[in-house]
Amino acid sequence: MELDFDKMNGLVPAIIQDNETRKVLMLGFMNKEAYEKTVETGKVTFFSRTKNRLWTKGEESGNFLHVVSVKADCDNDTLLIQANPAGPVCHTGTDTCWGEKNEEPVMFLKALQDFIDKRHEEMPEGSYT
Repeated sequence: MELDFDKMNGLVPAIIQDNETRKVLMLGFMNKEAYEKTVETGKVTFFSRTKNRLWTKGEESGNFLHVVSVKADCDNDTLLIQANPAGPVCHTGTDTCWGEKNEEPVMFLKALQDFIDKRHEEMPEGSYT
C-alpha cells in the first residue's frame, strides 16, 4: 500500500473501527514509521503530535487495539483500521472516544436470521426451517 504522507506534513488520519460491532472507536494520526510498526506488530501505533513520538495504543493501559485489517481510502491519504480492542479505548475509560458503548444493538431481524441460520445448520428433528 502506497500512502500519501505529504498532504498533511507527514501524517495520515487513521480511523479505528471495531471489527465486530463496526463502531468507530477513535481517530489518530500515523506517520510512515507508525504505520510500518502497526503492520509489523499487529497493534495500532500512532504518532503523538503532543508527545512528538510514536505510541502504541494500550502501552500504558494494556488496552491494545489488535489489527484485523488496514484499508486506504481512494486518495491513499486516510486509513480505516479494523481492530479488536482489548478493553476501553478512550483515555477517559469509555469504550469509544465519543462516549458510546461498544456493543452491537440487538435487532430483531438479525437475531431472527441468526436463529434461522443456526437451525438450518443443525437441522434438528421436527424443525420446520
